Amino acid sequence: MNFKYLILLMSFAALHCQSAQDEQGAAQKDEPEQAYPWLDDMHENIAQSVQDTAIWFDDFFFLDGVMHQEVAQAEARIRLGWEPRTRELNQFQNRFRVRVRLPNLKNRLDIVLSDYDDEAALGNERLGRDDSFGDSDRLNLALRWRSRPNSGFSHRIGVGRGLQTFVKSRYRNHYSLATDTLLRIEGSVYYYSDDGFGSHFSSKFDYSANVDTLYRFDNNFYYRDRTKDWLWRHSWQSLHQFNRKTAIITGYYIEGLSRPNYQLNEHYVSMRWRQNALREWLFYEVEPFVLWRRDEHFSPSYGLALRVEGFFGHS
Repeated sequence: MNFKYLILLMSFAALHCQSAQDEQGAAQKDEPEQAYPWLDDMHENIAQSVQDTAIWFDDFFFLDGVMHQEVAQAEARIRLGWEPRTRELNQFQNRFRVRVRLPNLKNRLDIVLSDYDDEAALGNERLGRDDSFGDSDRLNLALRWRSRPNSGFSHRIGVGRGLQTFVKSRYRNHYSLATDTLLRIEGSVYYYSDDGFGSHFSSKFDYSANVDTLYRFDNNFYYRDRTKDWLWRHSWQSLHQFNRKTAIITGYYIEGLSRPNYQLNEHYVSMRWRQNALREWLFYEVEPFVLWRRDEHFSPSYGLALRVEGFFGHS
């Protein structure tokens, strides 16, 4: 990964931040399109490559005599990040995810390629540390099938976690408890050829204090057959949107294991500033944080995460 390129993108985003806050109206919409044309070329090339791949996959499943007006679509999400902290300055976290939708199979089958799996959902990573599942290779390629495009049940088969074959079934849904309160639940069970069985259960409560502020309580439990224990994660977050381009997320996060006893392994606090800059598809984040870990005797470690994130293709 060319980290000089990452730093260059962050520099451009930082220079744009002040002007984005001061400029309003139509002039603000027109100006970004005139600057940095290389961004448009890069976005067009990546988006076109992703789209061509989607069409190729969809044609592979084409059935003679069946015509579909809908064109196969693909979306890609790429994140580059540097998360230095005291005692660990070389913490880099780079993630990508590509999803292909196939209308020739009535949009019931998706192809998902990523370098992370659902245990480390993009956008909610733990800072300044390796994955506690102990896997350095998170490349994941899977076919996801649903009986209906809007079904809460989905099933996957593919390879991941160091080219292990796996199967997975998941249920995900949400329920409105009140006009301002939403409950999201998810449960899954899966089997990896080397790691064995595992399961995941999560519940997420969202409370909308007003149109700009959301409070979230997130709970996750994972059973790991390989280590015969439960990994748990809890978080309390406040999400505030200043405008359609700028938001801030503050939170407190804790994580631990069930063996040898139910104990805390790490916790941290952070404040994430997220800004949409230069283009509608480009975002950057600045996130100062403080991390305490058991294997570091819970001595505070201070850090600053810097990230650039781009969206390509069609959602």
